[in-house]
Amino acid sequence: MPAHRFILIGNYQQDRQESMQRFTHMLAIGLQEAGYEVDVWTPAAYLGRWSRSTVQGIGKWLGYVDKWVLFPILLRWNARKYKEQPVTFHICDHSNAPYLAHLPAAQTGITCHDILAIRGALGYADAYCPATRMGKLLQRWIGSHLKQAHKLAADSAETLRHLGEYMGEQVPDTWRVIHAGFNGDFSRISADRAGTLMQATPLRDGRPFLLHVGSSLPRKNRKMLVDMLSLLADEWPGVVCFAGQPIDATLARHIESLGLTDRVISVVKPSHELLLALYRTSEAFVFPSLSEGFGWPPVEAQACGAPVIASQIEPMPEVCGEGALFADPHSPEAFADAFRTLQQPGKREVLIRAGYANGERFRVSDMVDAYLDLYGLVRKPETVVYDR
Repeated sequence: MPAHRFILIGNYQQDRQESMQRFTHMLAIGLQEAGYEVDVWTPAAYLGRWSRSTVQGIGKWLGYVDKWVLFPILLRWNARKYKEQPVTFHICDHSNAPYLAHLPAAQTGITCHDILAIRGALGYADAYCPATRMGKLLQRWIGSHLKQAHKLAADSAETLRHLGEYMGEQVPDTWRVIHAGFNGDFSRISADRAGTLMQATPLRDGRPFLLHVGSSLPRKNRKMLVDMLSLLADEWPGVVCFAGQPIDATLARHIESLGLTDRVISVVKPSHELLLALYRTSEAFVFPSLSEGFGWPPVEAQACGAPVIASQIEPMPEVCGEGALFADPHSPEAFADAFRTLQQPGKREVLIRAGYANGERFRVSDMVDAYLDLYGLVRKPETVVYDR
């Protein structure tokens, strides 16, 4: 009898959805280490390769043809080859839920990282994901297919709750919460190595800093950090560092209006090793998101030894556990007070230890075992468990 195989459905490379690509790779490696054969199928860029961008203009429509016209034909054709074989198809990103229509339902599942875009398209203000007219149609189409999933893994209990709210009924028993594992090596590097790496940044002078990692999307709430800094400016000499996307024009004007231009810096798209150094040397990692499906950065920060101050809005308490302080993301005063709490004797060390302990919940091997259980499978007895 042929060995059981997993076929993972990944994302269109031209869309450059790095986090989804890392998740697919992480799951593929984990399943292989568990003793299973794994293939990854992704939409090929037949037309999209002729455009610089698949986010806007003609490139977006060329990408749509690749993703929603050509790939489904190939998907259905190739899936037929495995009709009589022990195989599990798994769609790694809920945004690709329409592919469910082209795969055998009983053998197929999907990971739902969040339904923020779907909720935004339906007019939920707390999703902080406004949609264009075309976006609303696309998200409703995606959502209608997502409802048909036979098996589903939600990254957080909050996402599963959102799914139940969206469906208007209790979710199926075959839908469950499976927390995402670390999608890279996140651990505390040495102070010497961190210091060397920091020499390539504006923080080479050793100034204390608050760190934020992520995009400039409004729901990431970067402005709140600047307002928090304004409240702390006279009692704390440090700066705010935004790592990831550059500071946008609107935020730059706000920073200037508060007279904080020399106290807010940007490290654009840091390498993985530099990111470890930023986590390692930050005074605190601050994550005031207004909406998330899971939220990797706070857990990464915990694993690297940074004290975390996060939004009190779910799923951040679920994800961060006891290894973070929580505050109202609409209140810079609350975040400033949480930072002042960190200055109390011993509080920082206690929080860091709790963060390390919390990170143990997100081992890739545990995530993979949960996915195997979802499909009624187990880790092959001859395999070795690698904890990352």
